[in-house]
Amino acid sequence: LYVSEYFSQSAQKLSFYSWYGNAKLFHFHVPEDTVLLRWLLQASRGKGPECTSMDITVHFRHGAPPVINPLGTRFPANATVRPSYNISISLSSAVQNTTFVNVTTPAAGDWFIAAHLPQAAGRIEVKGFSTPCPYMFQADMFVLRLTDMPVLEPGVPMPHTVVSPAKPLHVKVFVPKHAAGMQFQLSRCVTSKQRACAVRVLLGSITLPQSFQRSLTCTGSINCSLALDSPPWEKWLQIMVESLGTANASVSVEMLVSFTVCRPGSASSFLNFISLNQSQAGARPGAAGSSAPAAGEAPRNTSSPRSSCLQSQPVVREDLDVVSVRYRLLNGPSVPVSSLSPTLLLLNLNTGMDSGGSLVVNLLLNKTSVSLANATVAACVSAASPVLSLNATRNCSTAFSQGYPLSVSTLSAEAMLIVLYPQTDDWFLSLQLLCPKGQGECSSPEAKVTVFAYLTPCFNDCGPYGQCSLLRRHGYLYAGCSCKAGWGGWSCTDDTKAQSVGTQNLATLLLTLSNLMFLPAIAVAVYRFYLVEASVYTYTMFFSTFYHACDQPGVAVMCIMDYDTLQYCDFLGSVVSIWVTILCMARLKKILKYVLFVLGTLLIAMSLQLDRRGVWNMMGPCLFALIIMVTAWVHHGAKRRHCYPSSWKRWVFYLLPGITLAFIAISVYAFMETNENYYYTHSIWHVLVACSVAFLLPPRDKHKKPWAWSQKLTCRYQICQNDREELYAVT
Repeated sequence: LYVSEYFSQSAQKLSFYSWYGNAKLFHFHVPEDTVLLRWLLQASRGKGPECTSMDITVHFRHGAPPVINPLGTRFPANATVRPSYNISISLSSAVQNTTFVNVTTPAAGDWFIAAHLPQAAGRIEVKGFSTPCPYMFQADMFVLRLTDMPVLEPGVPMPHTVVSPAKPLHVKVFVPKHAAGMQFQLSRCVTSKQRACAVRVLLGSITLPQSFQRSLTCTGSINCSLALDSPPWEKWLQIMVESLGTANASVSVEMLVSFTVCRPGSASSFLNFISLNQSQAGARPGAAGSSAPAAGEAPRNTSSPRSSCLQSQPVVREDLDVVSVRYRLLNGPSVPVSSLSPTLLLLNLNTGMDSGGSLVVNLLLNKTSVSLANATVAACVSAASPVLSLNATRNCSTAFSQGYPLSVSTLSAEAMLIVLYPQTDDWFLSLQLLCPKGQGECSSPEAKVTVFAYLTPCFNDCGPYGQCSLLRRHGYLYAGCSCKAGWGGWSCTDDTKAQSVGTQNLATLLLTLSNLMFLPAIAVAVYRFYLVEASVYTYTMFFSTFYHACDQPGVAVMCIMDYDTLQYCDFLGSVVSIWVTILCMARLKKILKYVLFVLGTLLIAMSLQLDRRGVWNMMGPCLFALIIMVTAWVHHGAKRRHCYPSSWKRWVFYLLPGITLAFIAISVYAFMETNENYYYTHSIWHVLVACSVAFLLPPRDKHKKPWAWSQKLTCRYQICQNDREELYAVT
């Protein structure tokens, strides 16, 4: 009996790619016993003239978000990278594109889809000047699952029938814990039409980007068998049998599954409990008649190494924060590693919320513990099942997955592994001492290896030139690095296009010192008795200088207060400076001018709080102030019956240069700024705006004299004039 289910998520607006946060993530959960998975991918774009042909890249991965690299940057050293499975969806002439992706016998659990547009152009667009084309993407999932999938019992031959090639047989078997090997055998293959039997057996499920599904083709009546090493522990394993014969012929087969169980040797639960208490609350005196291990001494194994195929070390998972876990070994950071059997550590990452970070495993060999110079400690980090034969194979492969190899020796005593976005599962670290000429040459029975393992949102916190951002898709959290100062890569370690320290210092100096061009405007305003306007320009110059000193991406950074406060004050000062300058040019009455100053500043502060980067926060006050200025100029001209301002020198030497500088500044700000040239184009914007203000300020009122500081000083000698009227007596 088949049951179909449908899962859908809301559409998301795609972005051009510059870092992982631009990729839109979709998270689905595939139920158990699913035999068919179908993705319905719908992409669409707007109908405006700004919408052009576009290629959308879609990545798939099972167990964790896909690790992608559209920009071709370098990953950090010691990081494991496997290419993601991706397809391209083209939006050319059609406004909408619908694509289907089918996956047969998919692995149960979490599946992730990430979609994005091509690389971003790097142009800084002012919100409101241009209308970007909306590109939308939606992913829906259809699953077809069996409600009564037959179960194979280990060690019991079970007959089954494949009805037709169109209807394959699906069975499953549960893999127990500590299963070192699995043996699958198919026998007694008989067809209903007495013809040669031909069947194909597929063991395991499909996972992306890499699939390790095993295939076995059986023909005739000869028994077929397949041996698998290290099958996934405590999981259901799907087996599909399909007939390769004629359409109407059924096939009867008998299947037998058996497991080879590995006997672990580990410290007893009682000793582990005592060790845990000692590590948390300090050593406690042992009870009478009993002995507790001393501090720093590893408890001895209850079974000898020769009687077990692996030595298990107890590990405690300690959750620190979101996507932040530390693994602590109860017997101390150093673990004994022998050549007889591998040492096994369990790293639990199966909570469903651990796949959005980076798993870091660091090994450090104690050189004094290995007397043989050529001895090597081989290690494998693998998911779902451990690698139990490190001495036989060095590629760290298990039945249905590929692990990550590590090795330490006296020549290279330290090794590190970084697993980006580890899949949701139980992870295992296997270690074994390898001797150059067999275990008889090892003079030391074991080596001491210090293990540090932890899960972190971003490796090395994205370094000095990156910012670790916690991203969210519904209830799922994952992390990504946003790089600055030309650095790139997954952890901001790629310095191919990085800015040098000299370039960073130059950028900081240009963006900050260019604000000093407001000093001429302040001097002109003070000279002409525009003290309120001079105060606004001083405010703007101060906060613009220190905002850009704090906004720098590199090492040349100085923040005198919170970044958000500096940014808000800079934006507020810039818009208010334009507002008061245009109103000052209108030559209004003082009481009306100052009322408009205060009301406009309050409204501008409110609008910036609503949308700080909206273009109308600057254009709105500018247009309203221009309307007031034009109205006032028309009124003055009509009252005086000639053009206002009346002096042609005022137009030629002040107004026209100021207006020209203002238009050039707006053009540079709106259309020429990019991420690469920001530090000098924005500096040009500072210079042009400040110079235009100095040109546009009107002359002082005629009844006011300029600042005459010499006349304000008290002289030592003064010539007094007697203004008394002389009275003449008439006789």
